[in-house]
Amino acid sequence: MALEKIKLIHGSPEWLAFRRMGIGGSDAAAILGLSPFKSNIEVWEEKVGLREPEDISDKPQVQYGTRAEDMLVKLFALDYPQYKVRQDKQTVYRRGFMFASLDGELTEIETKARGFIEIKTTEIHSAAALQKWDGHVPEYYYAQVLHYFVTLGWTFAWLKVQIKQTGRNEQAEFITRHYPFLRRALMEDMKFLYTREKEFWGYVERKQRPPLILPPIYKE
Repeated sequence: MALEKIKLIHGSPEWLAFRRMGIGGSDAAAILGLSPFKSNIEVWEEKVGLREPEDISDKPQVQYGTRAEDMLVKLFALDYPQYKVRQDKQTVYRRGFMFASLDGELTEIETKARGFIEIKTTEIHSAAALQKWDGHVPEYYYAQVLHYFVTLGWTFAWLKVQIKQTGRNEQAEFITRHYPFLRRALMEDMKFLYTREKEFWGYVERKQRPPLILPPIYKE
């Protein structure tokens, strides 16, 4: 199935209507039962029109992430000059029932290989929480990266995270990390994700409620 390039203004009524017509990267973790923020049932209810998506745009951490995103992408471009970096907030890519709205598009200057960058900002309050980022990204963010790989068919990706760590003395420390991904190394995980998302979308099309999948935090 061909990859479509669609122009939409993020947050517009057209954008919100479009989101109901497919699965986006932010839906992937919940569909797999990996999200600590939303269940697969809540995503299903949003897609079939039984629930309005929660508007979280006024939350301080979301506002911070939105304002920091452009600066973090520009900093990535300075740190990794081997890539041409492009941002376009009015472009959405769609392949079948899957779509991708990217923080940035990457082109490796030497090889012309295409990739994408995903930006995350997060605040943690313990060393245990920081361990979730040791050598890998949390699985709910990894699911989003896999979703974009499946949707786009591109070669590589980077996830850049800025972590705000606040200790008992309320003194904040900022940690920046970069995580590279290669499509060819993730084929089995991509196949698993696609199978689960296709199964979920079948429930949406039939308007049949799927079985609840609890995230690991709630499992015994």
